[in-house]
Amino acid sequence: MRRVISWTVVVLTALVLQSTLFSNVTLAGVKPELVYLVTIVLAFMEGPSSGAVAGFAGGMAQDFLLNQPKGITALTLTLVGYAVGTIRQYIITPSPLLPVALVGGATAVGVLFYGVVAFLLGVTQGASYLLYVAFLAGVYNAVLTPLLFPVLRRVAESSRARRVFRW
Repeated sequence: MRRVISWTVVVLTALVLQSTLFSNVTLAGVKPELVYLVTIVLAFMEGPSSGAVAGFAGGMAQDFLLNQPKGITALTLTLVGYAVGTIRQYIITPSPLLPVALVGGATAVGVLFYGVVAFLLGVTQGASYLLYVAFLAGVYNAVLTPLLFPVLRRVAESSRARRVFRW
């Protein structure tokens, strides 16, 4: 239960920061996707089921809070969280740059997927700007990863259940 509460607070904090503080801090006109970052890091540390659940909850919260089309972000983050959690099982290198590359690449793929689904549903009109936004969102999240990854790792470690052995 402690783990669920901790990660709920982290996802909601990322959503609030994304919609308030980071809404004015842009990189060439593109805002960071903090909910993507948190979902990807959680999936990387905890596995596919936790990543999918966090992605769905964060995506639905983002859709409702930011008045976006309902369900597209939730679908995107659920798939991204599950995919990153599944890929994690096959990664054996302990490189410190791995989370940075993984967050950057998964964010770019997630933003591209969101844009394609939104275009197919007729929500957005143009797709020419999509590659630019996906690339810069991935770069922005990759830059933020070294700052946020240690905090998220500490939350993950502190929220895991501790076994108490009694004699």
